[in-house]
Amino acid sequence: MDIASINGVNLAFTDSGPVDGGRTVVFSHGLLMDHEMFEPQIAALAGQHRVITWDERAHGETRAPGPFSYWDSARDLTGLLDHLGVDTAVLAGMSQGGFLSLRAALASPERIEALVLMGSQAGLEDPEKQASYEVLHQVWLDQGPEPVQEIVAGIILGEGEWASWYAKWATWAERDRNEFTHAFRCLSDRDDVTERLGEITCPTLVIHGTADAAIPMERAREMADGLGGSTAFVEIDGGTHACNLTHPGPVNEAILAFLTSLD
Repeated sequence: MDIASINGVNLAFTDSGPVDGGRTVVFSHGLLMDHEMFEPQIAALAGQHRVITWDERAHGETRAPGPFSYWDSARDLTGLLDHLGVDTAVLAGMSQGGFLSLRAALASPERIEALVLMGSQAGLEDPEKQASYEVLHQVWLDQGPEPVQEIVAGIILGEGEWASWYAKWATWAERDRNEFTHAFRCLSDRDDVTERLGEITCPTLVIHGTADAAIPMERAREMADGLGGSTAFVEIDGGTHACNLTHPGPVNEAILAFLTSLD
């Protein structure tokens, strides 16, 4: 991976596909994921489009020197665009990647050509789910990820064999178990941008799995209905929270069709 010093943080990123021709698409990952969750999208898109992935603060190869918000992450993203000489881009975010992409569109609308929001929402966590997440967070801090890794994977990825992600989480926890707190508090304490959705007027594609265990379908539809620009909504049958990873075929098809529609 390459490294860019942005806002006092060394951001790890990848840059694939043609620089000239096609569009520039920046993929932003969800909580406890990293750039590798978008390998299926790189494979599908990089032949036609420039595809940028990155590790957000406290994830993958990017460290978090202290507490941060999704507004900080939005500035990290636009700072990365500056570093790469990109004037405008399509922002594609999964879950918290969607949270920061919405904020980037609010803070720097002139930089955002379009949005792709996967497994995301504009509002806050359900109080009952938040209470259970607080317990998972505390166990992670006290004992490491192993006691809760299957529960966490079930929420994000659904059923399957996720040993590679378990290994990542173990490595991150060994590096600095407390660093997860910065990411968790960023997610849990975020502001609600629902009332500002009408300010976002760029074209948007909302993708949501019917089996998303983290964010209900109605939350995604509320977000789509509140946006101020043209919005397409695609349901992924059986898709999990990270449907781009577990159901890449229909997700990639939807994204490619959306990018073509922007011409």
